[in-house]
Amino acid sequence: MLTEERHPIIVDMVKRQGIVKTQDLMKALNCSESTIRRDLETLHNEGKIKRIHGGAKRIYQIDEELTVSEKSLKNVQEKSVIGKVATSLIEENDVIFLDAGTTTMAMIDFIEKGNITVVTNGIQHASLLIDKQIKTILIGGRIKQGTKAMVGSTSLTNLQSFRFNKAFLGVNGIDIEFGLTTPDPEEAAIKKMAQQHSSMTYILADHTKWNKVNFVHLFDLEDVTIITNDSKEDLSLFKEKTTILEAK
Repeated sequence: MLTEERHPIIVDMVKRQGIVKTQDLMKALNCSESTIRRDLETLHNEGKIKRIHGGAKRIYQIDEELTVSEKSLKNVQEKSVIGKVATSLIEENDVIFLDAGTTTMAMIDFIEKGNITVVTNGIQHASLLIDKQIKTILIGGRIKQGTKAMVGSTSLTNLQSFRFNKAFLGVNGIDIEFGLTTPDPEEAAIKKMAQQHSSMTYILADHTKWNKVNFVHLFDLEDVTIITNDSKEDLSLFKEKTTILEAK
């Protein structure tokens, strides 16, 4: 196969899969490792893909943040499956932090009344939890218009005094190189403090969050456990760096 024929195929595979291993490209194109390496180097220099150790990844774009109303309409079934698995990790007497995201909100349907305490910065989360007669603490602060999350210095001061058995957080991007990211610095500060004050941190992320990067870095992959749905993404490289629980 000619170079001019291989390059569009490689770019297409990287765009569709997010990350492609050198070995997979060798099999798909029936080429030697040295040929694929030269192709990846050329495409990297042309700005069409980003070369990484063992393969190539898609060139990322920083997405704009959707409102909570827009997010709530996306991937509803996937979020429900992820939320159910996350809820199964909650134990009697746990004190947990529940992030103000639509995937974490999906957990509430599966939380049964019990001797647990939930701290949250999500206004809608707090309302739903109270309706289920679950002991709930809503931290104070300024309300962020788009996501209905409590943010700012008052929120951080409130959060500073709490310690958690488990924190359940949402993110907007998970990338093999840049780790976990989110668009807003103020919400990022809340997530970071919750993670620092928790014995275990679980990230809830549907398939749309993989191989994406947003404005603010939150955590390295090694810092958290990720709960995701059974997606078509190749997560093998991610599994070398973090624990992934796949919801079926």
